[in-house]
Amino acid sequence: MGTHLKNAAASMLMLLLATLAFPLHGQSEREVAQGSEPYVYEVERLQNATAPGKTPLDLDTPMGLMESFMAAGEEEDWARASAALDLANTDGTDRTPEELSAELYDLVHRSMTIDWAGLPDRPDAVDTTTTAKDPMAGVARRSLTIGYLELTNRVVPIRIARVRAPGGEPVWVFSRQTVENVPQLYEIYGPTKFEKSLPPALRKQAFWTLAWWEVIALPLILLAGALAAALTYLAISRLRSRQDEDGKIFGVLQAVHLPATLLAFAGTFALVRETFFKLSGPVKDLLDPLQLVLIIVAIIGIALSVIEALFDFATSKRTDELEAPDNNADRNFYTKMSALRRIATVLILLAGIGFLLVASNISNTLGFSIMASAGVLGLVLVFAARKVLGDIMSSVQIAFAQTARIGDAIHYNGQWCFVEKIGFTHLRLRTWDERRLIAPVSDFTSDSFENWTKQDASLMMHVELELDNRADIDKLREPFREFIENDEDVIDPEDAVCEVVAQNARALTVRFMARSSDPKCGWEMHCRLREHMLAAASRLDGLSGREPGPVYLPREREVGIDLEEKAGAK
Repeated sequence: MGTHLKNAAASMLMLLLATLAFPLHGQSEREVAQGSEPYVYEVERLQNATAPGKTPLDLDTPMGLMESFMAAGEEEDWARASAALDLANTDGTDRTPEELSAELYDLVHRSMTIDWAGLPDRPDAVDTTTTAKDPMAGVARRSLTIGYLELTNRVVPIRIARVRAPGGEPVWVFSRQTVENVPQLYEIYGPTKFEKSLPPALRKQAFWTLAWWEVIALPLILLAGALAAALTYLAISRLRSRQDEDGKIFGVLQAVHLPATLLAFAGTFALVRETFFKLSGPVKDLLDPLQLVLIIVAIIGIALSVIEALFDFATSKRTDELEAPDNNADRNFYTKMSALRRIATVLILLAGIGFLLVASNISNTLGFSIMASAGVLGLVLVFAARKVLGDIMSSVQIAFAQTARIGDAIHYNGQWCFVEKIGFTHLRLRTWDERRLIAPVSDFTSDSFENWTKQDASLMMHVELELDNRADIDKLREPFREFIENDEDVIDPEDAVCEVVAQNARALTVRFMARSSDPKCGWEMHCRLREHMLAAASRLDGLSGREPGPVYLPREREVGIDLEEKAGAK
């Protein structure tokens, strides 16, 4: 027993010593890791166009490198600026170090936005401003990426690296891979031939990061885009005036009128910028995503407008056929096509948004990354779009479940209507008197409604008349039978019924029912039946004479007059 206790105590002591020693060991390793010396790229020879022992720039820290390089660039002292370039991979290029430094300065100054607040001012590049949750907190670095530029088929990082030659001190320079890519990047992002031909005075910096020629060019670019948009608008207006208003081409031109005008503006704006005026700095970072957004919105607008116009044209030309009683096949087809149209619309929108997010740097450029990283932007969008998304799903549900099809006759909110269109959030209904009702789709998924043509287009129509309690109903059945046997819209006389459905001290209610082939014919038959039975009741009432014989029409007014006459006689 004592031996076991001794072994347990020894084990506990060893565990305690290990626990106490672990932080010390970790602290020792952390102190080594924070040292600057291990965090360099060892090179055989530092090639940065600088004589050994001379450092015309401050290359001790990333901040010092960028500040001194940009200062030398502003003074156009390219020989001094070339000290910031690692030229190890430039043996095969035809550029001199001075030309490479000038081109790199132009790229950094014109085409990138440097996060100066995020540049470390320490030799080991430790970020002292970040939080403890950052995995790179307190970690020394030997390479930093200060931005990205796009080549034809890839994204190229602009990096600075800490290098050291044998016997020398560590220095921060633009990495050899970055310097190697400068000529290709300059071909894309450098000044155009038009810009190079401008006088030197116009190429000097005016304010912010804009040169004087950019200050003059920006209004001219906007004017060129506005002029192209105006010409496009007028051209489409003239084409529309030459087309038949009921034709397919007219509908398509009307649908794409505004999206095409927007595309002309954005496309001209982008073309002029790429061809003549390559704006730089923050203005470029703001205009690039805005220009891309306008182009994508215009293209999506044109695609959706054409789809919508063609579908509306097809269904509007077949309204009478779709409303025919036996045309269930066409109603099913166009309703499913309507659902597919909405699904295609959603997919096009999602594809456009996805392409926009992939093709642009809008999240970083406009400062949305802070909200997106915290999930706030996503929550806001979901909250704002929850009703719209619900309505879209409801419209798709209606189309595929076919509870209401295009061309169906329905009874909605006390009115008889035909379904003309099933949209994303609303249904367009045409009433019997050619009015248009716009009903939310949620009403057709959460509330009940009558669909008169869902299975069988035939409809039992009924007419109710209030007659005197002394009316002889058997004598009314004869004219009713005569009507249902001779009227062309009554399809099954055997189903016709004449019956008393209610009675009170004032009158009794008689219902006459007959089946019609479809709701449209049934309404007309309903009116004729009412006229016929009222005429029959009046005729029988006239033949019955005065009381106490059988009467058919209520006598309230006549009885009141008789009582007044008798009271006056007394």
